[in-house]
Amino acid sequence: MPDKVILNGADIRRAVTRIAHEIVERNHGCEGLTLIGIHTRGVPLANRIATSINEFERADITVGKLDITLHRDDITSEGQTPALRPIDIPPDLEEKCIVLVDDVLYTGRTVRAAMDALIDFGRPKAIQLVALIDRGHRELPIRADYVGKNLPTATHEEVLVRLQEVDGVDEVAIIMNGGGREP
Repeated sequence: MPDKVILNGADIRRAVTRIAHEIVERNHGCEGLTLIGIHTRGVPLANRIATSINEFERADITVGKLDITLHRDDITSEGQTPALRPIDIPPDLEEKCIVLVDDVLYTGRTVRAAMDALIDFGRPKAIQLVALIDRGHRELPIRADYVGKNLPTATHEEVLVRLQEVDGVDEVAIIMNGGGREP
């Protein structure tokens, strides 16, 4: 089955800009904000949000990268060594408002793992969550503070976020399970 494109590059750009404005409004400015992108596609999204905030607030927002691989609850114990990606967490998370950024919010397990990983680096004042796409089907009581698009899906569908920095194109598509990519 061919991909059904839900958002194109312009749609993603508008969503990122709206989310950037919502973050600044909710936090009454940029003081103490740090964006942390969850590998893989959360990292470029966090960078885009920071760039957008800088364009209208003239404020440099710290951006970090978080690999949650070792905090996942679905790591197999069959001798496979998980691939680890670089972590770049700013020092001194105390009194910071951390905004976790991910591409798709689904069961909530990735976000739970991200919060566990983040706490290993310190205790932030608050943690907020950005999801470009919220597709529902939560297994844990987790919700995003900022959502680019709510996209109700069936469990047999998969949401693919493709970003220029990783995939060479900006789009969000729905496909049937089985035709997707590795996360």
